[in-house]
Amino acid sequence: MVGRESVNPRKEQMVKDLANQISEKNIIGIYDVHKMPAAALQKIKHELHGKAEAKSIKKRLLIRAIEKSNKTELKNHITGQPGILFTDVNPFKLYKIIQKSKTSMTAKPGDIAPTEIEVKAGPTEIMPGPAISALSKVGLMAKVEGGKLAIQKDKVVAKAGQVITIDLASVLGMLKIEPIEVGLNINAIIENGVIYTKDVLSIDEKKVLEDMLAGYHHALNLSIESGFITKEAVPVMITKAFAEARTLALEAGIFSKDIIGELLAKAVAEMKTIQEKSGAEVE
Repeated sequence: MVGRESVNPRKEQMVKDLANQISEKNIIGIYDVHKMPAAALQKIKHELHGKAEAKSIKKRLLIRAIEKSNKTELKNHITGQPGILFTDVNPFKLYKIIQKSKTSMTAKPGDIAPTEIEVKAGPTEIMPGPAISALSKVGLMAKVEGGKLAIQKDKVVAKAGQVITIDLASVLGMLKIEPIEVGLNINAIIENGVIYTKDVLSIDEKKVLEDMLAGYHHALNLSIESGFITKEAVPVMITKAFAEARTLALEAGIFSKDIIGELLAKAVAEMKTIQEKSGAEVE
């Protein structure tokens, strides 16, 4: 009789092979596919073909494989229904690819609203009847227009993090609203011993570029104001110095071919001012 403590040779070999693969690869990701439909997972795996190899595996076996590898720290990032990614793609680029591969699906009772869900006012394809009562249960006011129901006012039916009820899931389905984002939920990616968690990987590229540009301008202004010479600041510093020298020459009445015209114009203006104040004619 086979005892409970006996080891399945096939599974033991699978764990050993996976541990070796984890040890050999430089870039590895841990993901979670909790509540993700099998069809959606297969689609994403297909989209990642040539970029990354995704393996879904039982949590217990994955933990054992990681413990036998040289990357035991990955164990701390395993959640839900885990899977592992092997790739040569930069972690940030890979995360962006995975985010773009996500799709939307209808909500089921018990799902968590990922973001605020708002139903906009306007016509629908819903026929009058029991649907009016269903809409009313989630706070949506509707009336018949052109033989179909129309929502009267914009309404937030769920806030981010709120559990979606049976009634709300039914209404969202009728309205063909798909609020649930489906895709690989990346927990962490390790590259050459450095672990990047989701909050680090999900950078806002636009904001980063704006911050870099702002930093450049601040550094340039500091260089100019402090007189610290850099290749980027020199053209501005020369222009600034020329403008300041020109202003000084005008104020001090220093003759120069570059400002003689402005000096003459200034003299004429001052002469006219004196003339107006004294009432005398000045030729």
